[in-house]
Parts: sequence; C-alpha cells; structure tokens
Amino acid sequence: MQDVTGALPAGELASLNNDDLQRFHAATSERYQAFRARGLKLDSTRGKPSAEQLDLSNGLLAAVDETEAKGGGDLRNYGGGVNGLPQARALFAPLMGAPAEQIVVAENSSLALMHDTIAYALLKGVPGGKPWSAEAVTFLCPAPGYDRHFAICAQYGIRMIAVPMTGTGPDMDLVEKLVAEDASIKGMWCVPKYSNPTGDIYSAEVVERLAKMKTAAADFRLFWDNAYAVHHLTDTKHEIANILEATAKAGNPDRAFVYASTSKITLAGAGLALFASSPANVSWLTKNMGFRSIGPDKINQLRHVKFLKDFAGVEALMAKHRALIVPKVNAVLEALERELGGRGVATWTKPDGGYFISFDVREGCAKRTVQLAEEAGVAMVPAGNTFPNGNDPKDTNIRIAPTFPALDGVKLAAEGIALATLVAVAENELKKRGLAD
Repeated sequence: MQDVTGALPAGELASLNNDDLQRFHAATSERYQAFRARGLKLDSTRGKPSAEQLDLSNGLLAAVDETEAKGGGDLRNYGGGVNGLPQARALFAPLMGAPAEQIVVAENSSLALMHDTIAYALLKGVPGGKPWSAEAVTFLCPAPGYDRHFAICAQYGIRMIAVPMTGTGPDMDLVEKLVAEDASIKGMWCVPKYSNPTGDIYSAEVVERLAKMKTAAADFRLFWDNAYAVHHLTDTKHEIANILEATAKAGNPDRAFVYASTSKITLAGAGLALFASSPANVSWLTKNMGFRSIGPDKINQLRHVKFLKDFAGVEALMAKHRALIVPKVNAVLEALERELGGRGVATWTKPDGGYFISFDVREGCAKRTVQLAEEAGVAMVPAGNTFPNGNDPKDTNIRIAPTFPALDGVKLAAEGIALATLVAVAENELKKRGLAD
C-alpha cells in the first residue's frame, strides 16, 4: 500500500480494492481534519437572502412619504379590510395567476397564511366541508420537500404520507391512487416551481392531473406554495400551468389554495404574504381573518407598490438577485464536481431556479455527512428534515442552501461538505467490507 500522500486511485469508491480504499480513506480523512482545524463558522442552513440581496430593496425604507401615508383614507389608521390594498393586489396579480379580487395581501409571512388556513380548516372546515378536526386528517407530502410544511402538520397531529418526486413533480400514479381511496386525505403540499429542495418544475400534465383527479374527500385542498415563481437562475424563465384555471376547467374551482410572498424578492423580514383562490375560498379566508385582525400593514403594502411599480419592476429586481445568487450556486456545483465527480458517492441537482441544491449521498450516509460537516464548522439543516417527521427512509438527502454566506464562504462550505461526504462514504464502504467497526 502506497503512502497516503501519493496519487489517489481513480474511479468509484465501490470499485477500489481494499488497499486502495483504505489509502483513499486515510488521505481524505487527513484533508478533512486539516479543514476542520481551521475553525471555520459557515452557515448553509436555511435559504436566507444575503445582506447584498437585502440591500437591493433598501429603497423600500423611504418609498412612502407622510402625505402618501395619509392618503387613501389615512393608511396609518385602522380600516380598509383584511384583503389588502387594491393596488397591491393588482400589482401581484400576474405572479399569482388570478384577478386582483381573488387575491389577499397579508403580512410578511406566507408560512403564517398556510398555518392559519390549516388552523381554520381544522376548526371550521373549508367551503363544502365540516371541521377537519372532527376526524383523522392526512396530508400527502412530496418528498424531498419543505421541512416547515411538514412541521405544521406535525404540530397539529396530521398524518403525513411521503410521495416521491419524479423530476417533473410528484408521482401522480401514486397520488391519484391514494386520494381516490382514502377520505382522510384532506390536503397535499405542492411547491410547483423550482421545488424546495429538488428544483422540480411541475409539468402541464401533472398540474392537469392534480386539478381533475377524483378524491374521496370532497373538501380536499391543494396547498400550492409558489414560493419561487419569479426566482429564475437561467435565461429560461420556466412557466407552469395555472392551477386556478386548471381546477376551474376541471369542475373543481375550490381545490387550490395558492400562496406566495415577497420574502425572497424584497425584504425577508418585512415583505408581503400573498394568497389566491376561488371567490368562495377567498371569502372564507377573509371572514376568518377578520376575527384575528382588523387589517394588515397598509403602509408596507403601499411601500411595495411605490418601490416595485409594476410586474416589470418585480422582474427587474429578480434579475439583480440572480446576478448575486448564480455565482454562489456555480461555486457549489464546481466544488462538488471537482471533489466528488467520478467517485460514485453522491448525485446533485443543477437548479434552474429557486434557492437550493438537492444533494443525495450514498444510502445510509446523509446523517453522518451532516455530522462531519458540522464538526468541521459548516452548519446545515439536519439530514432527514426534507421528509415528513424528519424520517428519510434511505438516509440519503441533504439540502444545500448557498445564498446567505459571502461567495468565499460558499466555496469553503462546499469544500467542507464534499470532504465530509468522501469521509462518510469511505467509512460506510469500509464497514460493508468488514474493514472497520
């Protein structure tokens, strides 16, 4: 066996003979320990905008003057209704795929809107149904998916069924079978465009099948989280079929609750949350919201209207975001290919939009990879969080979030993740061969 500092054998780890595998593990572990010794503190946890991205919307802070705030019935005061300013609803109509009168503009968090619609459904029922809390409730959860969606279900004791993603959306054969057979299935989470974390773009066929499928529960709802509707990372601005038009055409006009926000467009902590649906669903939501609040922050809504001006302004701002994000995504992809390419240890997505890279390591190695990365100073979302109840049955998927750190930090984090992967998979292969405990 050669010295560990010698040239490492090429090829997939599973194809290496025992001596070469042990040499590879020793050399990679040495590199990993050197990286760990640097004492770095890198954040690759959540998909947060960077400070540079937030700076793009600093104009919001001075977008409204005193005269404008006093106008329109004095926006500083109570009143105006819970559905938001008419001009704000009109501004976001192209994003939501609905007329302004079928849009609600709320506070900064679309997650809060999703939480509240589920709470209202549990307590009051949705149009056409009784309170969901009167019986067992199940949600379909395309996975890998968004951990905060799953956390809402877990909070309220909603049973979750994981549905595999296919590259163009969820496995529709399985979805159609499940919803047709089980009346407890009341909802399904969907991130239809640049899905979190896989980057899937729902095909027109998938949207049509979701809109028209037969469901055992008459009050079934799609929770359509179009969080990344304008978050393109390439010259191709992918579009998806309009779910509200599709459900109306299929004779199921109340099926979809559509959500979005400006959290990753303007200021993450001071943006606007958006909801769109059928007239019946909008009336239902605003009626329930009226008991919770007298109305949203109208001045913040006017700020967005003044700052963004129109949908072309939204797209222009997103082009500036893209210029900041793409180099970071490319830095991660380059590091993964350089360190892991040809080793047969992992696969990863090359997203056309959104905020994440979905990273799949060899089965049984995700938790160990994340542990090693964190011990080396790279903070990550726990392995398994992209599945309901934090249970990735194959212990494979890891979500990489490259947006928040500076570019140099992204490059270092990607190197740390790659080294952690190599060590974890080499350990796993040695154990399989009985060469390690």
